[in-house]
Amino acid sequence: MTLSEFDSFRPAEPARRRRNGGKRGPGRRRDNGDGSREMPMVPEPEFTSYYGRPVVKPAPWGDDVAAYLFLGGVAGGSALLAAGAQLSGRPLLRRNARLGALGAVGLGAVALVKDLGRPERFLHMLRTFKVTSPMSVGSWILSAFSAGAGVAAAAEVDRLTGERLPLGPLRGVLRAVEGPAGLEAAVFAGPLAAYTAVLLGDTATPTWNEMHGELPFVFVSSASLASAGLAMVTTPVREAGPARNFALLGVVGDVVAMKIMERRMDPVAAEPLHQGKAGTMLTWSERLVLAGGLGTLLGGRNRIVAAASGLALLAGSALTRFGVFEAGLASAKDPRYTIEPQKRRLEKRRAAGITGDAITTGS
Repeated sequence: MTLSEFDSFRPAEPARRRRNGGKRGPGRRRDNGDGSREMPMVPEPEFTSYYGRPVVKPAPWGDDVAAYLFLGGVAGGSALLAAGAQLSGRPLLRRNARLGALGAVGLGAVALVKDLGRPERFLHMLRTFKVTSPMSVGSWILSAFSAGAGVAAAAEVDRLTGERLPLGPLRGVLRAVEGPAGLEAAVFAGPLAAYTAVLLGDTATPTWNEMHGELPFVFVSSASLASAGLAMVTTPVREAGPARNFALLGVVGDVVAMKIMERRMDPVAAEPLHQGKAGTMLTWSERLVLAGGLGTLLGGRNRIVAAASGLALLAGSALTRFGVFEAGLASAKDPRYTIEPQKRRLEKRRAAGITGDAITTGS
């Protein structure tokens, strides 16, 4: 720096003393080691919350959606049982399963529309078909399933009333198409039981998102339990053999799929499955499923035991759906369930040598 000739007449400035014995106190400028001298205004951040608020917005769904998850499983499994009874010549099981499928899908549609607020909102979802949207695909699956299940059930109702429905010449048409309609409903039964799991896993809700790979298997197994349980309650044991086999298959699938899913989840994200309301529901779900399966295996040919076992399986399936639903809502309310699994995933990617993408370079 260039000095002028007048600077030589300026008296020397006294040496400045630092407060606190020369130690830097809080609020003083400090050298950060990289040449910058910035005054810290806030404490170092601890990434455990977002100002004490949820990091993700909880899904705006209530018990109506949870009921729809359960009823969709009942409907899908019942349509599969009805198709099997149709092909194996079991008219009572076919009738009860068809009516169960229509009743469940009808009640499920009511619960869905109630959650949407206005019926026309469901119709708006049918204006387009977007394969990347589980909600869009699910709306079409529900509609296609309902058409087949409705036709098949209408034929059963006509027979129950002694052909007193005012169908006229359409009765012959109904008799001709009821078989293909029942099989068409069975084609969409599996997707109907599973798409709601894909819908939950596609959200940012921490626990649901962690389940996305295995939750469809849990929901399909749960659908088997519910539909088989309903058939065991409503159908005489002489025709309920396929329902008993379906129930035992569902018990094994439900228990195994739940255990595998929990083992593969991040331990923190899996905590809501064992805590609070969701934990209670899922604990009782497992107990009822095992009890219903044991009753089916040992006493399924006894009418009373079969009905009791069927009720236990129905209740266990319902608690599985409601428990998973509640666990997801609980996980969205606590920032810990979002942040800690994200930090662990980031550490794993860095440990694996993945450091040049947008995820690992963003922090």
